[in-house]
Amino acid sequence: MNLVVQGPSLERADVDFLAQMAKATAIQSISARAYRLTEVTKDAAIASFCEARRIDHAWMPAGRRFADLKLLAMDMDSTLITIECIDELGDLADKKAEIAAITERAMRGELDFPASLRRRVGALAGLEESSLLRVYEERVKLTPGAETLLAACKRHGVKLLLVSGGFTFFTERLKARLGLDYTISNRLEIAHGRLTGQVLGNIVDAEAKAAKFRSVLAELGARKEQSVAIGDGANDLRMMAEAGLSIAFRAKPVVRAQAHCALTWTGLDGVVTLFE
Repeated sequence: MNLVVQGPSLERADVDFLAQMAKATAIQSISARAYRLTEVTKDAAIASFCEARRIDHAWMPAGRRFADLKLLAMDMDSTLITIECIDELGDLADKKAEIAAITERAMRGELDFPASLRRRVGALAGLEESSLLRVYEERVKLTPGAETLLAACKRHGVKLLLVSGGFTFFTERLKARLGLDYTISNRLEIAHGRLTGQVLGNIVDAEAKAAKFRSVLAELGARKEQSVAIGDGANDLRMMAEAGLSIAFRAKPVVRAQAHCALTWTGLDGVVTLFE
């Protein structure tokens, strides 16, 4: 077992102390702010130490290589991109506080996701269709490190799946722009140039995300250990449970508690660093 530690606040003194705590046989420098400690012994105190110093840590089996992966799946809102698109649409409808509060509770697992989505979309009824493009062009920004992660996937032939309880308007544009392989998301109903407040078809919820993940994994003929799933909200948990490595990215407590590891202070490029 290896211990990977990384983060913008990581200092070499921290690494040396962690190596002593974990009884590491060697310290490998990955970058100025990322290290791999090899052949370690797990110590519960390490998690507390890292939390207090804003250091991301992950226990990784030796020999896990990024090049061996076949599928990487990630959530869209607050994971691949920095915003929650529905909250920003709510801002244009002068209902951001109301909608964002529901989003927060849903991501924490406190509300039924399909019901909460219908409630939020219902609040957008009457919003001009052009607002979707405005949010995409003016507010959608990639999370730091996203381009490095996507480039690594393409370099090693790892297929990319973007899953979202959000909307096809955004996922399909990101798919085309970034060269993603698969997407799944919800379709907003639009009539006469305005949102009707309805979602077309079945809601993409936690089980739909997990089912899509299983379907793509089977299509690729890949094993579970050849996959990674990254998410931040409770509706990502079922999908994350299907993956060989689940990563809670700047996630809600319920997600951090169930994921294999968490990246809270590192960018998405930190996913690549986890592997040898």
